[in-house]
Amino acid sequence: MSALDNIKVVLVGTLYSGNVGSACRAMANMGIRKLVLAAPNIQNGWDEGERMAVHADDVLHNRQEFATFEEAVADCVAVVGTTARGGLYRQHVKAPCDCAADLLSLAETGPVALVFGREDKGLLNEEIAQCTHLIRIPVDEGYTSINLAQAVLITCYEMFTASGSYQPPHEKAPPAPQAQKQQLMKNWQIMLRDIGFIADDKQTEHMMQGIHRIFSRGVFTRDDAAIMLGVARQALWAHRNPALEGRKPSIA
Repeated sequence: MSALDNIKVVLVGTLYSGNVGSACRAMANMGIRKLVLAAPNIQNGWDEGERMAVHADDVLHNRQEFATFEEAVADCVAVVGTTARGGLYRQHVKAPCDCAADLLSLAETGPVALVFGREDKGLLNEEIAQCTHLIRIPVDEGYTSINLAQAVLITCYEMFTASGSYQPPHEKAPPAPQAQKQQLMKNWQIMLRDIGFIADDKQTEHMMQGIHRIFSRGVFTRDDAAIMLGVARQALWAHRNPALEGRKPSIA
């Protein structure tokens, strides 16, 4: 069992089932599938929640519900409250990315609750007082309110990435050795002379330095793009110019 299996999302006093369904989808994206509702106050039935959960309906259907916040987190070794507001009891907040690794270590020992408050009020002070950790998602100070499902997604994302569950794809082929790269440059120089992109020896050194830079780092600047566009245009012209028909390529 991975540490993510011991992470559960606790939604407190949630009002709208669509937000619950969207939170389920966000959780499933990040490999977290335990949902707990504490004192839910759903105003609009569950049809919208079912619709918004999409293919994470198992998370929604397997949810646990408790009458109080205390019951919902009673078995947890860490209770992580999320808050956008400041105040006396909210001064020791951290960004999710700054505490994700520590929370995952705690999840190795028992359940860890990521707690999200009501859509209209967030978590109350008495609920904040029961949290062992507080996190705040960094946002622009001009608008600090985040949609519930978005907050769940961002927080779960930090847990997921810190867990090392995601492995980025790697190139199948090994890096090219220097000898192959040098042969590539020689062949390009011959080709550029053959199609007329490089007109004389004076241009060769300067232009090949530019080509070498592009091959080393990719097309990065306007000058890089201009060189490659010029090569493409000249190659097309050489291909279409009847005067070059029958000319044998010089590249070995």
